[in-house]
Amino acid sequence: MKARKAIGMISGGLDSTLALALVKRQGIEVKAVNFYTGLCITETQRRKGGRPDGSMPQNEALRAAADLEVDIEYVDVSDQGYLELIVNPRYGYGANANPCVDCRIFMMRKAREIMEREGASFVFTGEVVGQRPKSQRRDTLRAVEKESGLTGRLVRPLSARLLEPSIPEREGILDRSLLLDINGRSRQRQIRLARELGIAEWPQPAGGCCYLTDESFSRKFFDVLDSREAAGEERRIRKEDLVLLSTGRHLRLSPTVKIVVGRSELENSVLDSYGEGRARVAARDLNGPVALVEGAPTWEERQLIARIVARYGKGRQLPEVVVDWAEEGVVEALTVVPEQDEARIESMRI
Repeated sequence: MKARKAIGMISGGLDSTLALALVKRQGIEVKAVNFYTGLCITETQRRKGGRPDGSMPQNEALRAAADLEVDIEYVDVSDQGYLELIVNPRYGYGANANPCVDCRIFMMRKAREIMEREGASFVFTGEVVGQRPKSQRRDTLRAVEKESGLTGRLVRPLSARLLEPSIPEREGILDRSLLLDINGRSRQRQIRLARELGIAEWPQPAGGCCYLTDESFSRKFFDVLDSREAAGEERRIRKEDLVLLSTGRHLRLSPTVKIVVGRSELENSVLDSYGEGRARVAARDLNGPVALVEGAPTWEERQLIARIVARYGKGRQLPEVVVDWAEEGVVEALTVVPEQDEARIESMRI
């Protein structure tokens, strides 16, 4: 008798939650897997202590697994070659910095390893044919299946009847007639099915939790790569960049000098924890932002940075503000007039 066990890749979004429910209701033992890349918006906010407004998002994958009463394995892959992948994706980027095809192949290879370790028969996902213009075309779905080493053992329950029968379907482990034939971007069928199955909760919009799909984040992402190249360094992303790129205002003063300015007490606290190797700039005795400086600014740039920090704090309307520049254990006091040229600041915003 073939093993009636499957590995379900879930994000906690509507599609992956439904796929999990469809497989589980066929009497198959399911182990859910959620991969943390360092770029999930809600999980990054959780690790930073909450959203900028102070609220704490829930982990949707853990919630979905609990609601459907399945075990879940949470896997951090951010140190397992993922950062190298997003810098040089074989299949290129989507609309922003999202290498979705390469990302899927990477994760499904990891899921295959778990499948083999657990003695499961197949891996399944919440993918829907035609839902994404690049990563969920039929030809791309086939390429991902082949490249991940899951040929015949990768099931998409929401669209299975539009695709070639998988090995578990042919072997009778899965009843193909109980799988679906959803196609396209509309989620109306999924919403109706969720109501039928009694699934009451999922994030809106359904699915989509990656910073790399965000236009603003993507500009900062490529800016980091370009600035390192300009400084003669390796074109790469470090793990600490993932937090910093999602924190504060990012202002580029020159090809090799940038500042990150906190927008809240929470962000100031996050920046303070990443201060090693960077100058820390903050107004003295006034409520306001913490700013971290990357690169080696000129004297003129140091003055400008101090004026910008003064502008964003409570000293904005004061004639002068004392700003502390702390670097390598030395604190220098800079007395400056807060920057008033908003257009100049906007021209530097990444």
